[in-house]
Amino acid sequence: MQAGRDFKIFIGLLAHRLAEEAGALLLGLRTEQALGDPKALKDLGDTRSHDFLVAELARHRPLDAVLSEEGVADPARLNAGRVWIVDPLDGTREFSEAGREDWAVHVALWADGRLVAGAVALPAQGVTLSTASTASTASTASTASTPPAAAQDLGILGSRSRPPAFLRKVADWVGAELVGMGSAGAKTAAVIRGRARAYIHAGGQYEWDSAAPAAVALAAGLHVSRLDGTPLLYNQADPYLPDLLVCQAADAPALLAAVLLKARDAQEGQAAQ
Repeated sequence: MQAGRDFKIFIGLLAHRLAEEAGALLLGLRTEQALGDPKALKDLGDTRSHDFLVAELARHRPLDAVLSEEGVADPARLNAGRVWIVDPLDGTREFSEAGREDWAVHVALWADGRLVAGAVALPAQGVTLSTASTASTASTASTASTPPAAAQDLGILGSRSRPPAFLRKVADWVGAELVGMGSAGAKTAAVIRGRARAYIHAGGQYEWDSAAPAAVALAAGLHVSRLDGTPLLYNQADPYLPDLLVCQAADAPALLAAVLLKARDAQEGQAAQ
């Protein structure tokens, strides 16, 4: 048992360090290319961060498989006991826009059918949250500059660029404001840090978008699931994982019911047209 706990701490700290260092690399790149072409900056950020993470994982965890948004799909990962799921730059659009802080680096480990470790770095905010309890606690405590608001005063976070129409109705149903924000990692971190009531996504994602945020949120004691309430499963043949709910456990029943009701209403409305 102790060996297992030690491994989880070690892996959590590794994920934390890699996400943080990739984030520092991206911050430097953003400064260097501040006056350049935004698309070139996005592409360069994706590539540089991916190359760094893959090289570091190959050095420290050579027997583990890697699934990266920017990598080449390798079917051998499906039979691997341990798979690192990484998004080298989550929120590329926001990364390329001067002054925006809602972009992230995701690093997670899926092993034996569950998320074992994860880290979400928010470089522009100076924050890294991870499953390594000491690092996560220290980061959260040192960066929470304002006390959390009462739950009923907090917004529900959704996609900044493509929120589904029914999501605003869900927010209205539970008496919350719908707030758009970039990056799944940034939105999940806001919920973990008590700055948002929930994060709901229904516009389509892939495993690398949610693996690290889900790992950190679960370690923080939050509810994390698909919008139908079922668990998130990773290292699947098709990495498409279209929806996600992150919230306080006490809020989950009401939010899941609201999503089901309002999504069904939206579908019936479309069918009637």
